[in-house]
Order: sequence, then C-alpha cells, then structure tokens
Amino acid sequence: MAAHSTVPIMNLQCDLYHPMQGLADLMTIEEVFPDTKHLKVSIIWAYAESHKKPISVPLTQILLFPRYAMDVTLAYPEGYDLPDWAVEKAKKNALENGGSFRITHDMKEAFKDADIVIPKNWGSWVKNQSTVVVDDYIKTLKGWKCTEEMMKLASPNVKYMHALPADRGNEVEDSVIDGPHSIVYQEAENRLHTAKAVMAMVMGDK
Repeated sequence: MAAHSTVPIMNLQCDLYHPMQGLADLMTIEEVFPDTKHLKVSIIWAYAESHKKPISVPLTQILLFPRYAMDVTLAYPEGYDLPDWAVEKAKKNALENGGSFRITHDMKEAFKDADIVIPKNWGSWVKNQSTVVVDDYIKTLKGWKCTEEMMKLASPNVKYMHALPADRGNEVEDSVIDGPHSIVYQEAENRLHTAKAVMAMVMGDK
C-alpha cells in the first residue's frame, strides 16, 4: 500500500506491530516517570477467553521500551513465545541504549519490584497457528491474572497499564484496573495525542 499510495499510510495495527499503541504507552510512561533509565517494566501474559489476540502490542513494546534504557521483563507461560527475531532485536536495542531485556516464565518474578506492569493476553501464534480460543492447555493458565496480591509484589508506586479493552475478571481484577495504581485512562487519552502528532508529521507542510 505504501509503495503505490499517493498519500501517507499509517499502520493502525497489524498482526506484528501496533506503533500507535507503542507511542501512546511511551508517552504515558514518560509522563509518570520522566527518567526512564533502568525503569523496571514488566510485560506479562494474562489469561483471557474473548478471542485469540494478536502479538502486536507486546512485540511493539519489547522493541520500543529498551530503546529508552528501560529494564524490560517479558513474562509468559510456555508456548506463548514472541518471534525469535523480535527477541533478538529487543536484546540488541537494550544493549545499545543502556537498558536490559530478559524473559521469564514465572509471573511472580515479573511482578517483583516492577515500576510498571502491563498484564495483557496474546495468542500462541508463534507456536500454535490454531484459531481455537479456549483449549485444554489455556484452561490451566487461569492463574496468570493481575490481582491485588500480585500488585503487592511490585514497587509501592507501581503503575498498571493496558491497551484496553481489558478482559475484566480474567486478565485483571476490577479492583486493580479501577484502583489507584491504574493509569489506563491516561494511556487511552494519549492514543489521541500521539496519533495526531504522527498525522501532523506525515501530512504537514513539506
């Protein structure tokens, strides 16, 4: 489309990338934590039943956040891997910009001492191409949920983020997403500002 279009093309989300969400997330993080160096950010798989979601949000986040010197943890149960090339690029971005990137399959480890937690579901597309949403394996993973108990493991000033809409009751408890640590509405508002900024850049005076 970009090669043949006479006007700018903006990717509002595809199977691999969600650049507009990534920009809004980054803006939100910098509003709350102006110094992102060694900020502990955990991107955590969470249980959901609504549909088999794309990997574009977590993939974008692991590529973007290490470029701002954040210490990024990616946590997920076995089988919910992101592509190897994306993981390698995330590690490279961390190395080049003074941050860090690691993977764990232990949810509690990801929550521990985190400054920002982003518990969100994504599908097992890399390992399993089936479009079945709820299978026997995922039923065993209902414990991958953002709860008050998990939040207590994090930094006292931890912030909860989500691209929305969240699968309430599965991905997250209402008391967390509606609680004092949640900045999801600030994050949602920033989708407007960052999208307008991109449009201004690509459609402004040449």
